[in-house]
Amino acid sequence: MKLQKNTQLALYSVLEFAARPHEHVPASEVAENYGASVHHLAKVLSELARAGIVEAVRGVGGGYRFAANPRRLTLLDVIELFEDPSGDTARSGPGAGATERALAEVWDEIDQITRATLGSITVATLLRRVERAGEGAAGAQAGRAGREAVAPAARKSA
Repeated sequence: MKLQKNTQLALYSVLEFAARPHEHVPASEVAENYGASVHHLAKVLSELARAGIVEAVRGVGGGYRFAANPRRLTLLDVIELFEDPSGDTARSGPGAGATERALAEVWDEIDQITRATLGSITVATLLRRVERAGEGAAGAQAGRAGREAVAPAARKSA
C-alpha cells in the first residue's frame, strides 16, 4: 500500500506526539525529522487538530500535543482523514465478464483485510513496536561498538 505524503506525515506526527504526550512539540521539529516543509506539515496538523487527535498550543513553549487516546486511536482512523485505504481499484459493473467479477471479488477481499488490519493496530501498539525497533537498533550499535573496541586489543595480543 502506498500512502500519500500527507498521510505519511500525519502518521509520523501522531507517533511523535504520542511518544511525548506531556510535551508541546514544535511543528518545525517534526518537519525537520521527516524532511518536510513546515508549511506542508501545518496543513496536516490542522486536519489532525480538527479531528481532535492533536491540540495546538500557541506562544512561547507552544507546539502540538497528542490529545487522543493512544489505546483507541487506530492507524485506520488517521489514514481515513487523508485518503481511502481501500484504494481506487476499478470495480466491475453489471455487464462485466467472469474475469472482471472474479478480480473485483479479490480486490474487495484485499480491501476488507487491509481495513481490518489498519483498524486493529492502535497508536499504543505501534509505539511499542517503535520502542522494540529502537532497542534492536541500539543493541546492534552497541554490538558493533563492542566489536570495534575488541578488535584493537586482539591485534595487540597477536
